[in-house]
Amino acid sequence: MLSGAPITAAPLHLDPAERWDRARLEAFQLAQLRVQLARLARDSAYYAPLFRQLDWNVGELRSLADLSKLPFTTKPDYINTIGPQAPFGKFMTVPQDEVRRMHFSSGTTSAPSPQFWSEHDLDRWAGLYARHARAQDIGRGDIVQCMFSYTWFVGGLGATAGYQRAGAMVIPAGSQDTERQIDTLFTYGSTVLCGTPSFITHLAEEVRKRGRDPATSTVRRIMMGGEPGASIPATRRRIEALWGARAYDAYGCLEFQPIAGDCTAQAGPHLAEDFAYAEVVDAETGAAVADGTPGVLVLTHLDKQAGPLVRWWTGDIVVRDATPCSCGRTHARLTGGVRGRADDMLVVRGVNVFPSAVEELVRATPGLGDEYQLVINASVHDAAGFMKSIHVRVEQIDTSADAARLAAQLVQEIKQRLQVGAHVEVLPQGTLARSTHKAKRVIRE
Repeated sequence: MLSGAPITAAPLHLDPAERWDRARLEAFQLAQLRVQLARLARDSAYYAPLFRQLDWNVGELRSLADLSKLPFTTKPDYINTIGPQAPFGKFMTVPQDEVRRMHFSSGTTSAPSPQFWSEHDLDRWAGLYARHARAQDIGRGDIVQCMFSYTWFVGGLGATAGYQRAGAMVIPAGSQDTERQIDTLFTYGSTVLCGTPSFITHLAEEVRKRGRDPATSTVRRIMMGGEPGASIPATRRRIEALWGARAYDAYGCLEFQPIAGDCTAQAGPHLAEDFAYAEVVDAETGAAVADGTPGVLVLTHLDKQAGPLVRWWTGDIVVRDATPCSCGRTHARLTGGVRGRADDMLVVRGVNVFPSAVEELVRATPGLGDEYQLVINASVHDAAGFMKSIHVRVEQIDTSADAARLAAQLVQEIKQRLQVGAHVEVLPQGTLARSTHKAKRVIRE
């Protein structure tokens, strides 16, 4: 859409900010950034000395492009400010007695690191989650069974607050106790499920094992996040067929809650561009890439109070599309959702391969189940140590099919679609570990 072009009448569930044209949206972002960066230059124990060291001041921010003059903030930058004498680190920018919530990272690659929310931040978080819920036609009259974890993890409480604000009844079910999950959704008539794609799929398998068809349940909407899947066409189709429900993608991380959410058009999650300024950059050079080109998502808070971040390197590979959506929203979309992690990208004879691309092919192959693993071991490397192929482990759900034929079919699809060689290991159903949280797809042996 051309800058300043009129926006057509939008549905009532759109927030006014969701239909601003690009000129108005970018003017808002620039004004918010100036206020935010001026506050950080004054109040942040991390950014204030960094800005002085760089001899940079907010007056230099004359356009959104000028933000690229500042360095990225990375996870190690954050973690390195935390220690025994400073357990909160240096990124908290309000007095401690104004912090109302603290969540932690998973701690899988380092010690768990905290992130903070003020009263304002919690209100904003709930409002944005409610916005995404309404965009998926979830609200008053719905019963939402929230199967994100509530223990330490950031997802469950945020989803609960957002769905409540959208007018739904919420069951804070968590991500354990499959038997009770099934009993609850059939007893109380849950109309919405939210959780990771792997757990949503696992739950459908368990329903079927108990002689029931998940598609006969009252579930009509499924919101998924925490891992790629809901924006992968084959995964979405399979989950929608299993449950007889529409499936939507949502995206967030500990540091930015939430980042993006699907609308009913299912054309890619919409960024919350009035909450965070988004850049997409080359994973190697850090330079901005054009819309339609894969790159790492980099985010800057526009109005976060308790723990704002500047040019946060998410490590997530995305493709941005800033053209308006058929739903009436003008905020940019992430087509295909999160394609993968920059550190999970495999380079095979010069070809970039993401787990999500392999997932699309696995789940589009009749006879194969939903679970898969990409195995990195000596067999996939040549004598010089470079990857020459990929090794994929899958499960066979059609016991009447020939396993060798299934393997050959997937090898051929990978070769044709991804342009790399593959070895496919077909295993009996139930062999690969299931996950109730985030599935681990890349296995290093």
